[in-house]
Amino acid sequence: MSHIPHLERRNDKTVLIVHDRPLILLAGEVHNSNSSSLEYMESVWEKAETLGMNALLLPVAWETAEPREGQFDFALVDGLITQARQRGKHLVLLWFGSWKNAECMYAPAWVKTDLARFRRAQIVKGKNKAPRKEMYGIPYTSLSYLCEETRDADARVFARLMAHLREFDGEENTVVAVQIENETGLLGAAREVSDEADALFASPVPQEFAAWMRAHTDTMVDDVRAAVESGDPAGSWAEVFGPAAEEIFSAYHISQYVENVAKAGKREYSLPMAVNCWLDKGDAPGRYPSGGPVSRMHEVWQYGAPSIDLYCPDIYVPDFCGVCDEYTRRGGALFIPECAAHSYAAPRLAYAVGHYHAMCYAPFGFEDMGLPFNAMQGYLFGMDVTDPALKTPQDVEEYGWFARTLNELMPLLTERIGTSKLQAVCSERKEDCTLDFGDFRVMAAFDHPMLTKKDGVCLGIQTAPDECILLANRCGLMFASGREDQPNLDILSLEEGEMQTGHWKTIRRLNGDEAAFMKYDAPVLLRLKVFIYD
Repeated sequence: MSHIPHLERRNDKTVLIVHDRPLILLAGEVHNSNSSSLEYMESVWEKAETLGMNALLLPVAWETAEPREGQFDFALVDGLITQARQRGKHLVLLWFGSWKNAECMYAPAWVKTDLARFRRAQIVKGKNKAPRKEMYGIPYTSLSYLCEETRDADARVFARLMAHLREFDGEENTVVAVQIENETGLLGAAREVSDEADALFASPVPQEFAAWMRAHTDTMVDDVRAAVESGDPAGSWAEVFGPAAEEIFSAYHISQYVENVAKAGKREYSLPMAVNCWLDKGDAPGRYPSGGPVSRMHEVWQYGAPSIDLYCPDIYVPDFCGVCDEYTRRGGALFIPECAAHSYAAPRLAYAVGHYHAMCYAPFGFEDMGLPFNAMQGYLFGMDVTDPALKTPQDVEEYGWFARTLNELMPLLTERIGTSKLQAVCSERKEDCTLDFGDFRVMAAFDHPMLTKKDGVCLGIQTAPDECILLANRCGLMFASGREDQPNLDILSLEEGEMQTGHWKTIRRLNGDEAAFMKYDAPVLLRLKVFIYD
């Protein structure tokens, strides 16, 4: 095998390398059930093409891959890969094994029905299924993260899947990464409460793990750091980790479970491997999946799952930028496998790529983009009802323009990952609206009364000391010198255009009123050259 998609550090950023070139996944994640049918996927691919996507995130279910123990069926996977190749798209496969949204929905029937061999998690002592009292009152069940038999069965089928991918796709590299499980964790309680779990919780914390945690407090969130620093150096989980003990206990065992699965797969085919998380949203463990790879448990997962390359937030909350800040502050790549498809989807795509140099951005359920939201979607997407933009579906044509334009700009974008030559500002961060390219600056204004919506964005790519390309929407633009000794700036040329196969094509040369009053209420791509002088 001559090449495998992999991650590299460039300019202190992690980048995805496919066929020896960096790639940003301008993607979409399908609804959970749509990838179960090749026929149904035909219309999904059409929507992805309309939206300008270069990759899709598709679930692969354990129940389909191993309908009977030891009998493996990857025909559906092969069909999905073939469809992607026909349309020139890449794939990230989502392994729905032991967990999907903290439940065991996608485990095969032979696992679900053998309660003795494949134990269930107990959140009520002695109960295999319990009311999810704090989660809409829906009955809840999940496989136990302490059950080695389930873990090993999951690892076996996943290893077979990865071996098959190596054989079927090892040269073409249609599949560029794999997500292990989906939103792992435990709902309804911070930890399992079976007799086995109680005994383990009361037993001594492994000394190596306790030492690891005490050595990594500098990157922890505040309350976890406080719990670790105030705890005993040795003893039971409660003694060592205090008020954070139950969540840390769950994260320790879940991360090691996932590590077994990931490690088995990587031995067969070492694609980049990711885990995604249901955000904690400031709730108590159990209100969100306790022990999952949320930022507050990052240090636990680093210890327990060294084979995991990417920690990915599923973002359905209004504070998109705050979540991105939290999931990049330790130096990791921003890989967003799920986000809302409301009217901020397109500007957030540009901002994620331009500001965070994101590796992946994927609206969830993109097949429905442009359709009105129902009440449940509104809740899941964390809409701020005071902001009309967050209640409005994303315009399909606009999103397609953004994604297609970024695809055309891909070489320019990837060459600048990790440098100040790629920047972005957006209306959600009004306190920082300047692109600083050294000798000159670009200032964006998002509150102009003539703008129809308040969801603006501006992405800038510096192409020379005095030149840049700007992708702008719903903002006004102004320019200024960045040098005190040469405080004056003139526009030498301003063009509206597009990139075509790596070359700039001018649509209009702008001057006069169009250069003096630069307000854009629709997406536009500009090429700017300036002159600074004293």
